[in-house]
Amino acid sequence: MSKVPAILAPTEQDIQMLLAAQSHIGTKNAEVRMESYVWKRRNDGIHIINIGKTWEKLVLAARIIAGIENPADVCVISARPYGQRAALKFAQYTGAQAIAGRFTPGTFTNYITRSFREPRVIIVTDPRTDHQAVVEASYVNIPVIALCDTDSPLQYIDVAIPTNNKGKHAIGLAYWLLAREVLRLRGTVARSAPWNVMVDMFFYRDPVEEAEKEAAETSVEKTGGYGGEYGGEWTVEAEPAGGAEWVATGAGPAGVAAIATSAPAADAEWGAADGGDWGNDTAGGWGNA
Repeated sequence: MSKVPAILAPTEQDIQMLLAAQSHIGTKNAEVRMESYVWKRRNDGIHIINIGKTWEKLVLAARIIAGIENPADVCVISARPYGQRAALKFAQYTGAQAIAGRFTPGTFTNYITRSFREPRVIIVTDPRTDHQAVVEASYVNIPVIALCDTDSPLQYIDVAIPTNNKGKHAIGLAYWLLAREVLRLRGTVARSAPWNVMVDMFFYRDPVEEAEKEAAETSVEKTGGYGGEYGGEWTVEAEPAGGAEWVATGAGPAGVAAIATSAPAADAEWGAADGGDWGNDTAGGWGNA
C-alpha cells in the first residue's frame, strides 16, 4: 500500500468488507496481463487476487472520475444482471449516466441513433460481457475503467480494477467503494464520517424473491397478523335469556362474561332432573333390587 497516500489508505473495516464479499476470489484461469494482480493460487486451482492492488486501482479510478468537471460525462455500463442495480445506484449518487441491460450498438459511434452519447470516461462491469461498449469506446478514444477478474481480457482497458466480477456482493461492494471515494474526493462526503448509504443498496436483488416477500407481507397485512382469513378477532355477543348460540360479533372476553352472567339459574345444573342428586331416583339407589 505504499503507492497510496496515507489519507487514502483503507481502514480495517474496508479490508474486512472486501474479504467478506469475496472480492479476492478469482477464477481457475488467469490472463497473462492479470497475473500481476494475482497474489497466489490455491490448491484447488483458484487464483487469489491481491486486495492491496484492488484498493490502489479503486482510488486511481475514483481520482479519474472526480477530476471530470461534469458528472454526467461519466457513463456506467452493465449488461450483467448482478451489476445493473449497482450501476444505477452509482449513477444516482454520483450524477453519472447509467446503461443497465443491453448496450445498443452505435451508442458511442453513430450520432443518428436516439441513444447516442459522448461520455468522457466509461465504467464497465465485465470487459467480456460489455465488449461492445469497450470496442466502441476504443474507436472514439474514450478511456475505459473496468472491473476485471483474473480471466478478463484487458484489451482496450485503461484502468483495470482487479476484483471478483461474478459475485453480486463483490460487484455491489466495488461500486459502493468507488462511489464513496468519488464523493469524498469531491468534498461531498466527509472522510472522517461514515457514508450514510448502506452497501446493501448496491446489491443485486432477485425479482422472484422480492415478489414472494411482498406477497407474504401483503397477506399478513390483509389478515391482520392473527385474525384468520377475514381479519379481526373472533368474539361473541350475548343472547337473550333463552338463547344458547355463539355469535362472532361481540366484544371479546366481555361477551363471554355476559353469557355466563345472563344464563338462567335453572340451567346452571345441566344434570339435575328434580333438583336432587343425579345418582338417586324415586325408587332408591340404582343398585337396589
